[in-house]
Amino acid sequence: MPDITGNPMRHIVLLLAALVLGVPMAGSTPRQVSVAAPPRPLLWKLSDADTDVYLLGSFHLLKKSDYPLSSDVENAIADAEALAFEIAPSELDDPSLPLRMAKLALGDARTRYGTAVPAPIREQLKARMDALGLPVAQLENFEPWFVDVTLVTTLAQRLGYSPENGLDRQLMARAKSAGKPTSGLETLDVQLASLDGTPLVEQVRALEDIADPREDLKARFDELHGAWRNGDAQAIERLTREEMQDKTPETYRIVNVERNRAWLPKIEAMLEAPAGHDTLVVVGALHLLGPDGLVAQLKARGLRIERVCTRCEAVQPRRGH
Repeated sequence: MPDITGNPMRHIVLLLAALVLGVPMAGSTPRQVSVAAPPRPLLWKLSDADTDVYLLGSFHLLKKSDYPLSSDVENAIADAEALAFEIAPSELDDPSLPLRMAKLALGDARTRYGTAVPAPIREQLKARMDALGLPVAQLENFEPWFVDVTLVTTLAQRLGYSPENGLDRQLMARAKSAGKPTSGLETLDVQLASLDGTPLVEQVRALEDIADPREDLKARFDELHGAWRNGDAQAIERLTREEMQDKTPETYRIVNVERNRAWLPKIEAMLEAPAGHDTLVVVGALHLLGPDGLVAQLKARGLRIERVCTRCEAVQPRRGH
């Protein structure tokens, strides 16, 4: 097993944790001044007679200039007595997390990056890794999904995005400061297992896209970030859900459909809380959108849910999403 106590390997593991889980990394937050209007939120309110459950679509790596948040989100934060995330904050703060991730991502003779990914693709990826300063040799024994996420995370941080500024981490900190209880919709082990359980052929296919020298990764990341800032659900669907469903359908089922299905009863149960005990649920934006998303699934169960976005009228109607 590679040494994860040394700086290069530990940095790689933490980078992976940053993208997937929103784990903070010391010294990676760029200093920026907020100059733009607050992002239009991907925010919905699920209601019954006496309880509200807010669903907020997050972006795991953001910039300081993505703050402050909109008044709609601030009102939801103020209204909520509790906050729920994909993973409970206490699990993300577990110091054993990097080691656990590294152990899970180690491949065998068939599944490791150095043997599973064809040589021409590895050669193209090496150029990207070299440009980002990633030690290729230390990634050879990990599975392709680990390499994929490491590359994307490193690129995002070079572009000025950081997990400390991610919406999840910011709201976790605010909940702690306000003394509001927090919880997770799933455990860390379940989330990591979903990544590790994706088909090897689809892991390699995802790396092929990154390896393509014609692919402008910066433009794609900035486009997705811009869609999130604009609250543009259709654009996010096009850039994430539709593409993922088309190119890696089994991965889409494992990391999105199955997890959404597991979360639904937990979210419905939040409506059964005592009157006045409202909850804000913060998950990756992909989980809210499309026919497999939480919003559509909750509507299909006959529950009352509507979008909350006072600045969205000129972009898209408040109802029907």
